[in-house]
Amino acid sequence: MKTNLRKSSDRGHANHGWLDSHHTFSFADYYDPNHMGFRSLRVINEDRVAAGGGFPTHPHRDMEIFSYVVAGTLEHKDSMGNGRQLKPGQIQLMSAGSGVAHSEFNPSRSEAAHFLQIWIKPRAHGLTPSYTEWHPSAESENQNKVLVISPDGRDNSATIQQDADIYRIRLKAGETLSHDLKPGRGLWLQLISGKLTADGSLLEPGDAVSTETAGTLPITATEDAEALLFDLA
Repeated sequence: MKTNLRKSSDRGHANHGWLDSHHTFSFADYYDPNHMGFRSLRVINEDRVAAGGGFPTHPHRDMEIFSYVVAGTLEHKDSMGNGRQLKPGQIQLMSAGSGVAHSEFNPSRSEAAHFLQIWIKPRAHGLTPSYTEWHPSAESENQNKVLVISPDGRDNSATIQQDADIYRIRLKAGETLSHDLKPGRGLWLQLISGKLTADGSLLEPGDAVSTETAGTLPITATEDAEALLFDLA
């Protein structure tokens, strides 16, 4: 497999006091023409929001937006009437479609919130806005590879308006798994915590590896690790 390594240290970075954010792809004031996205994947921001901080109500349209909580609590409210507090390991996915407004904030008075916010381009413009979630089950907590987002909502995954399968990876030190990538698709593996090797590349937190070469990608944890794997049309 031909793979590309995206190092955490090469990401964009912005610190607004209440928000400390690292940008895998060009975002806001960070611009890198070589990192505008990957296939339909447009944004991976690793955000840490201080206690009581957050994003006030703002609009989106024609984008699939989901947050994966790593630590702390993230509270979501939107113009569709949804309001949730999400805990570590949980996902909320909003299909902005023809237009929606939402806010995200940290309701804790003492603990920071750490999460990944991810944007994926939808299959079409002007779709009806919608909202869906994924919560880990007792069974999935012990699985090393779990489908969390898919276009058809199979296996209790959250539903996205794009040909994208997204997996949560959790491996103990020394454990190995693999992912088969079909011809014509692309794979992006974003490491959240721990250390992994993927096709011989060592990944540390915030690193990513990608490929558009069909075949099998072996993934091995050199220490307990958590990651998200994107399989994209």
